[in-house]
Amino acid sequence: MGGEALQPALNAATLRIQSGKVSVTDGPFAETKEQIGGIMMLEADDLNHAIQLMSKHPSIALSKGGGSWEIRPAADLNAMLDESSKRRSGGKRE
Repeated sequence: MGGEALQPALNAATLRIQSGKVSVTDGPFAETKEQIGGIMMLEADDLNHAIQLMSKHPSIALSKGGGSWEIRPAADLNAMLDESSKRRSGGKRE
C-alpha cells in the first residue's frame, strides 16, 4: 500500500453524468454529503488526458445516480524529499 500527496483542489476536475453525457467541471465541486468511495491511481500525460481516460471508464456510466469522480494530479514531492534526505544525512541546505 502506498500514498501520494495531491496538488491543491484548484487543479482538480470533476466528472459527472448529465443527460447521458460526461460533464466536466473545473475544481472539486463535490457536495458535502458525498463521500470518498475509493481512490484510483491513473497514469496520464496531463489533466486533459486523464479526463479522456476517465470519461471512458465503466464506473462513470454507473454513476448515473449523481455520483462524481474528482481528478486531481499527484504532487511532485522530489524537492521536499531531497531536502529531507540532506537534513538526515547532515548535509547543508542550499
